[in-house]
Amino acid sequence: MQFSITHKSEKSLARVGVLETPHGKIETPCFVAVGTKATVKALGPDDLERVGTQIVLANTYHLYTSKTHEVIKQAGGLNNFMRWQGITMTDSGGFQVFSLGFGKDHEIGRYSTLFPGEDLQKMVKAESIKESQYIKILDEGVVFRLPDGKRTVLTPEKSIEIQEAIGADIMFSFDECTSPLASKEYVKEAMGRTHRWAERCIKAKTRNDQALWGIVQGGEWNDLREESVRTISNLPFDGFGLGGAMGKTKERMFELIEFINTRLPDNKPRHLLGIGYPEDIPEIVKLGVDTFDCVAPTREARNGTLYVKGGRISIQKSEYRQDFLPIEEGCGCYTCQNFNRAYLRHLYKEKELLFYRLASIHNLYFINNLVAGIRERIKNGEI
Repeated sequence: MQFSITHKSEKSLARVGVLETPHGKIETPCFVAVGTKATVKALGPDDLERVGTQIVLANTYHLYTSKTHEVIKQAGGLNNFMRWQGITMTDSGGFQVFSLGFGKDHEIGRYSTLFPGEDLQKMVKAESIKESQYIKILDEGVVFRLPDGKRTVLTPEKSIEIQEAIGADIMFSFDECTSPLASKEYVKEAMGRTHRWAERCIKAKTRNDQALWGIVQGGEWNDLREESVRTISNLPFDGFGLGGAMGKTKERMFELIEFINTRLPDNKPRHLLGIGYPEDIPEIVKLGVDTFDCVAPTREARNGTLYVKGGRISIQKSEYRQDFLPIEEGCGCYTCQNFNRAYLRHLYKEKELLFYRLASIHNLYFINNLVAGIRERIKNGEI
């Protein structure tokens, strides 16, 4: 993998770069579409190409527990398996350490309750939970309890083995993603574990055609983030991920992103894990993020929420019953060029499967078009 910066802003930390992998090259900043189980829900690879998608991210944990990673290896890798010709990423399974562990214990999730600082009940509950009832975190790795009652163990070495079987262009090191309600004492302990696991991931890696990116942890504390940046950036990673809880408010999230990116090496790509709502994208790009993934565009699409320049519309509202305009006038996506709000509302209310495809096409096109516009503004010195 090679990464080169072609334009740097004089007004912010924003930059435009070119990321080259065995499956081609892309321009950053770039939104990464989430294809958890080797598919972006409701969309085919031809849809992804038409909406301007450059990278797809698959989920290591879910492909492992379904044993699909073995089939993917036999198929010749993720690109052959899902018939996607662009760049691919796999996460490490570290997010599931949180979402299937303390996330369930604390009744929070990165996407459903990103900033739970105002929820005192959950804060109190978090204080009383010292160990997760769903998983067991050890220095060796993490023991997961599967839905069928069986247990499985994910270690740094196993995570790399699975990701190499999947064969994505970019892998992430196995980390412990901590709860946004975790104490500083626990986050420090988990961060140390993540650093040790990072070294084990590097040793376990055997393929030269896959890049390995390390993940910076440390929660909402500057001193921990600084220590993690120093440790992870001193290891021979090809790029970096900004992981874990980013504070309890959006303002704090932006402060932490800037704090981390001003300390990471300038010549390697930076990926923001799990964050990418439309309203956040201009700011995170200004703060030096190169790639970022988020389930929001497709998840919100399936739930009837469609992106427009002024924000969002909820297509289920009765006001769209006889609205024969496209989702957004002037939008170049397939959906807006061929269908109107009234038809989309009809599909949604009738639970027709076509709605999920048309809505997802629009939201992903909107995000990719937004990011493409930002790239051009960086090149023109406007950002």
